[in-house]
Amino acid sequence: MSRSTSLNSDPSAVPSEPGDYDQLPPQVFRQAVEQSALAISITDAHAHIVYANPAFQRVTGYTLPEVIGRNESILSYRVTPPIVYESMWAQLLRQKPWNGLLVNRRKDGSRYLADLTITPVLDEEQNITHYLGMHRDVTEMHRLERQVRNQKTLIESVVDAAQVAMVLLDSRERVLLSNQTYKKLIGDLAPDPAQLLLSALEREVPAFDRVNALASGFAPLEVRIDRQDREPLWFSCAGSLIDEQDTSAEAFYENRGYRYMLLVVQDISELKRQQDHIRASGLRALLTEQERVRSVRETLSGAIYQLGGPLNMIAAAAKLLERQPQLDQQALKKMFDDVLRVGGMTLDNLNASIPALAQEPLQPVNLNAILQNVLWILTPRLLGLGIVVEWRPESLLPNVNGLPTSLTMLFKQLLDNAIEGIDAKRQGTREISVTTLAREDHVEVLIEDSGAGIAAELQSRVFEPFFTTKTRGQPHIGMGLTMAQDVVMRHEGLIEIDSATGQGCQVRVQIPYV
Repeated sequence: MSRSTSLNSDPSAVPSEPGDYDQLPPQVFRQAVEQSALAISITDAHAHIVYANPAFQRVTGYTLPEVIGRNESILSYRVTPPIVYESMWAQLLRQKPWNGLLVNRRKDGSRYLADLTITPVLDEEQNITHYLGMHRDVTEMHRLERQVRNQKTLIESVVDAAQVAMVLLDSRERVLLSNQTYKKLIGDLAPDPAQLLLSALEREVPAFDRVNALASGFAPLEVRIDRQDREPLWFSCAGSLIDEQDTSAEAFYENRGYRYMLLVVQDISELKRQQDHIRASGLRALLTEQERVRSVRETLSGAIYQLGGPLNMIAAAAKLLERQPQLDQQALKKMFDDVLRVGGMTLDNLNASIPALAQEPLQPVNLNAILQNVLWILTPRLLGLGIVVEWRPESLLPNVNGLPTSLTMLFKQLLDNAIEGIDAKRQGTREISVTTLAREDHVEVLIEDSGAGIAAELQSRVFEPFFTTKTRGQPHIGMGLTMAQDVVMRHEGLIEIDSATGQGCQVRVQIPYV
């Protein structure tokens, strides 16, 4: 057993008082230095080497006879800046230890990076008699550190140059890292784009679980952010998990770490705008066809309504005739029966001629998108009449379960009415305000105009079939608001009108979420 092993394993061999170390044999200190893995050298006060251990010889390539009596400067290499040596000697002459990195040269001319510590050795009179130098080759460690730093810089440069926004979130949704594209989003989605986007996903995507997303990530999902008097923004969002190992000392023997979510956000607003324009063009054609069908339905319904009145009167007259036995009823009754038969056939034919409305399934609908499409379709008309629209959408509006085409026709009818009300007034401000609000159990849409308004005594009748406040000669037969009310009722919603003559009109529509 070696001396070092016996000292380590036998507590009685370890001195109990500091002064007891003076009793250790000198060879213990010498063996400790000789066997040290650190390159150790001792110089005189003028930096001439008087001792070097085997590790020093292995690191530098010099044998002991080759270095004894020579200055430590034999290891110096020209790339080390002079200021480093000046700083080193200034510290040593103040009798204080110095530590730093030097580029040294081996005997064979190869270079290595030395982590060097020099300690002045003082005599009893506090004069420097020797210097103790200890160094180790940290070239490989430096290479790895520089490589990691270079990779970090490269990755940061690539991430910053990416056209998609990237942000690293911890389990509490705090931002740890973000690239330049993400920082630019703050201008549109201030103050915290990540929070806003996650909240929007939570509202618009029923299957999105925010807590689970932070724990396991999520596949790309699209989300819409509406802004007042500006076009909406669309983003594609995806979450990927990133695990980081704990770098603390106590975690060295444990496999533990931290989990983060990398949120990747791509702005797809331009693509969506192009799609919306294509869709709106198709929607315009669809609405034109739907309005043609509605016009035919209104015309036929009006004809049926008008024919129904006289036929009912004839039927009543026939009943009255039956109660007059003194009259010769046969000829009159036959005439009444013929009229009723022909009239009934006519009504049946008219009813059969009414075109059916297109059927569509219930589906998640964003009313902001519906209203935006309607406003886009009506833009040429609004510009032609000089009407200003104030668009005030709820930025995060939950979807409703609805019929997209029916809802589009509903709001187009209401906005058409607002435009006609303003045009009929012909003076004063020409403004329409469209507002969406997310309530507890429904979405509320307010359409306010500065038009002619509706007289109080007529407001209770505006939803009646064939009732209209339009002047004779205008292409309306009074079924627009009846249709609007029918659409709202099919969605189990509510429509209210508040107006005063000459003071504009406010229409409130409420559509429940489910």
